[in-house]
Amino acid sequence: MARYVDAACRLCRRENLKLFLKGDRCYTDKCAFERRGYAPGQHGQRRGRKLSDYGIQLREKQKAKRIYGILERQFRRYYIKADRQKGITGTNLLVLLERRLDNIVYRMGFSSSRRQARQLVRHNHVMVNGEKVNVPSYLVKVGDSVEVKEASRKIPVIIESMETFVRREKSPWLEVDSDNYRGVLTALPNREELTIPINEQLIVELYSK
Repeated sequence: MARYVDAACRLCRRENLKLFLKGDRCYTDKCAFERRGYAPGQHGQRRGRKLSDYGIQLREKQKAKRIYGILERQFRRYYIKADRQKGITGTNLLVLLERRLDNIVYRMGFSSSRRQARQLVRHNHVMVNGEKVNVPSYLVKVGDSVEVKEASRKIPVIIESMETFVRREKSPWLEVDSDNYRGVLTALPNREELTIPINEQLIVELYSK
């Protein structure tokens, strides 16, 4: 499957927002967005053009895709599933994205970025309810226990991430036992608890056309 492999910092600069795609580096003065807070490319420093309504909606969708590291076809499938559920489609979409296993691993502090979390899941370092799961898009359910395999708890990137976890915002819908590298999804998050800078209504409007 296709995957974006170029510099992650270009995505932050394109969206004019720090997306924290590089883990701890984003908190230091090495952050490319802090050094060059303008769009990438030859004409990045030109005055920004005024976006149309469609352009604003498109940028919001691109921002969400890049935060969670998802490509278009998969993102559209999440939207269709969210639209079929009861409740507000935009909120349903964000909750589905938050339930992804790679996102849960990141939220629990076992990795410093979602990209790193995806790699840990792919390489069989994570278990759900005591069973090995190596699918990053696996949807964690309320009550599920997510933990790092005992044999993988000495991996340097995991240890470093757990040490710097205090810098990041905690998720009230997760109960994390850092000493045992384990956490539980205690409830589905509500919109007020999701502080990600996304206007999901613009995404719904885009896909509703």
